[in-house]
Order: sequence, then C-alpha cells, then structure tokens
Amino acid sequence: MNDIIAEIIEKKKQDVAIKGYSLGVAIPEKRMRPVNPFMIKKDVILEIKRASPSKKNIAENLNAAETALIYKQNGAGAISCLTEENYFKGSLHDLMQVCDAVPDVAVLRKDFLIDEAEIEISYKCGADAVLLIAGILSIEELFVMTKKCHDFGIRAFIEVRTEEDVEKVLKIKNQYADTIVCGVNSRNLKDFSIDLLVPAMLKNKLGGSVIFESGIETPEAAANIAAMGFTGILLGEFAVRNLQNVNKFVKAFFSTKENLYGKQMLKLAEKLNKQKTPLIKICGLTQKEDVLLADSLGADFVGFIFASGFQRNVCGEKFDEIKEILSSVKAFKVAVITDPHSKEAKNAAIFVKNSVLDFLQFHGIEYEEIPDYMKELPHYFAISSDKTDMLLKQGEPRFLQDVKTHEYDTSKPLWIAGGITADNVASLVNEFKPELVDVSSGIENQDKIGIKNHEKMHRFFNQIQLVVKNE
Repeated sequence: MNDIIAEIIEKKKQDVAIKGYSLGVAIPEKRMRPVNPFMIKKDVILEIKRASPSKKNIAENLNAAETALIYKQNGAGAISCLTEENYFKGSLHDLMQVCDAVPDVAVLRKDFLIDEAEIEISYKCGADAVLLIAGILSIEELFVMTKKCHDFGIRAFIEVRTEEDVEKVLKIKNQYADTIVCGVNSRNLKDFSIDLLVPAMLKNKLGGSVIFESGIETPEAAANIAAMGFTGILLGEFAVRNLQNVNKFVKAFFSTKENLYGKQMLKLAEKLNKQKTPLIKICGLTQKEDVLLADSLGADFVGFIFASGFQRNVCGEKFDEIKEILSSVKAFKVAVITDPHSKEAKNAAIFVKNSVLDFLQFHGIEYEEIPDYMKELPHYFAISSDKTDMLLKQGEPRFLQDVKTHEYDTSKPLWIAGGITADNVASLVNEFKPELVDVSSGIENQDKIGIKNHEKMHRFFNQIQLVVKNE
C-alpha cells in the first residue's frame, strides 16, 4: 500500500476545495452541549468506525448513536468518532448524532484535520477533543490548531509515531500542556503495518499520560498495554466487531496495573529504539567465562537453558556458579524454558521475579499452556513462523522465530534463530534485516555442546558489524 495517508489528504483537499471545511454539512450556529473532560485519568476510548483503508468494510451499516450508547454502557470513558468520508465512511453527521446520544461522555473527532477552521467546526458539532496527526502537520500548523483548541476549551489529541513527531509535541507542550493529550499509534499510517512496541519506544520521551492507539485485538493485549503504564487505549476495529463483549477489553485494561513485565518491555523498547544494528543473543551458555566474553563483545541478550533432558541445562549448581557474575553483566539475561510446569521452569520464574534474570523465553510452548503468573513476568515466545499472527493478536509484541530452514514471516518485526552460524550470519542479516539474531550451537564445536568457541564468537560479532558497516 503506497503511502495511503498522502492519498487520503490529497482527496480531502479536493473535497474541501469544492465543499469547504464543513464538507457540505450544515453546522450548528453554536454548540449545544457542555464540554466534557477528555482523558484526564486512566480510561478507554472506544471508536465508531465503519471502514478503513486496510480492512475495507468493517461495519458498513453501523448506527453511530446506538453504538455510542452501547459503548457508554460498557464503560467507555470517551468515544472516538471517525468523520472521514472517503476511506472510513464517516461524517460530521455521525459526530453530531454521537454527541446528542451521549451528552455526558467525552467525544473525540477523529479525522485528518489540516486547518484551524476545522477546530471551530468540531467544537460547534459537540466534540470535546480533536485528533491532530503530528506526521501530517508542520510545527506551525500544530501550534495554531492547538491554540485554537485551547481557545475553545477542548483538547488536542496529538498523535505521534516518530522521534520527529515527539519533538514537535514537546515544543508545543511547553505552552499548552493542559490542552494536549498525547497518543502513539502502533500502526504505520503509510503502509498500515503494526508494531506493538512503537508506543513503548516513545512513551517515556513524551512524559505524563500517553494513550496507546491501534493493534489491540484481545483483552490480553489490552492488559499487556496497561502493564506498561499507558493511561489509555484507543480501541477501534475490534470494538466495532465485538460490541457486546467490549466490556472485556475495558475490564482487562482497568484491572491490570503497571508491573515487572511492562517495565522490562519498556526497557527493551527503548533499547530497540536506540539500536542501529541487529540485537545479538548468545544462548545456551553454561560457563561464566563464556557469559563474560559475550557481554564484553556487546551481546544484547545472554540465554540460559532451564530444561531437563538438554545438555545445556544449567538449572542447579551450574547456575549457582554463573549467578555470581550476573550483576556485572549488562546484557538482558534470559531463562529458556520448554515446560512451564517443570521444576526448572518454576525456578527460572523465581529468578525473573527477583530480577536475577530479566526475561523468560517460552520455547516451543503454546500460549494457552502458560500459567497466568508467568505471563505477568517479562517474557517472549520462541515459535515456528506459522504462529506469529496468533501471538500478535494476544498482544505479544516480539517473538523469536526459531526456523532452521530460514523461512521466516517477514511481515512482523523479525527475531531469528535456528541453524545460524558465524559462517552464514552475514548473508542472513543481509537478506532479512532482522531486528535480533540468536545463536547457540553455531558458535560451538560439535564435540563440546554448551561450551562456546571463543574464536567463533569473535567472528560472529565481526561478521554482523561488517554487514552493517557496508550498508
């Protein structure tokens, strides 16, 4: 999909040239309802949305007013109403109907606004907030439109997706902090791909309350977002598709507090945001000296097997020895488990809970098999490439594709493992541009399982650096 947002904006400009900023709709002379506070506390925004460029028709015959009432009954703290006509099949009529139907609920006008005249129109139609997309507006346009929101006493819900967007918002926030609400879209509006960690990458830079937008398909995903400390979520397509069950999303978000899982995912997101080269994970470590070398070479993760029946299993005395040096290791420390109910896995979970280790890697385990208490600990899954859609739906933002054939699902952020060596890593990085590369046996001698070959380790890191340098 070639920069669909540019196409939407161009079509809107054509419509405005013919119909004006009211788009041919009769606008009330004055606002008919009081301004409701928009997202001043932890809350959920549910969206009225008939269609989208990526999914086409979602709920073509949706009644805006009736849907707003259902959302209110199911705990929505605010309602977002799409008013874009050509691609989302909304209108200003929808906005006015929603505002009439729920006079005491905050309503957001969601559209691709490009001029300050649209702020007054939105205000008169009853909106308590308007969406301003930082990526399509200059700093000057954002400033003028935010000021207009301030003058009318409504809020500017400014959506960002890049560092450049954040810089714009922070400049305006200095003067209009009380007017601005910040949201980060997990969906890239140019190609509509989803990355659930993008909001986490920008959250702390924005500071204060931040709303997570898009890509939320299950209550489990809503809970994961709450665990990262987001103060709101905007739920669009899956609210419309699940009208009678939308309260499950609301309850999951409200019932989940910020926790260790969320804090570690924020750390991971910040690391990914800064990283210009593929992250490197050295797995199957069994010796202190190998751990220290991996860390000194710049490994981003070091992995330890906690599973009986594997020659690289360290659970017990081996890990007691390794544990002595872990406080000096800068890399994320990962416990790999293959049976969540085993003694080894339970020990690994205790180490993660007590921050001796940083993550659990659920290796080859189905999502449904994981106990709830383990899902609340920092974790990710190692899977075959056919499981990626299911995990993304559950709100798992990253997963390791352990595929010896190197047939990966490249539509998702790519973490790769399986059959990777110092000899082939350069070609794999060149071909797939992975975000993370995981190696274990590929830097060992065949007759010394679990003992890393230091020459191969050096060569592995050097090969990745050479690829990046030559790009």
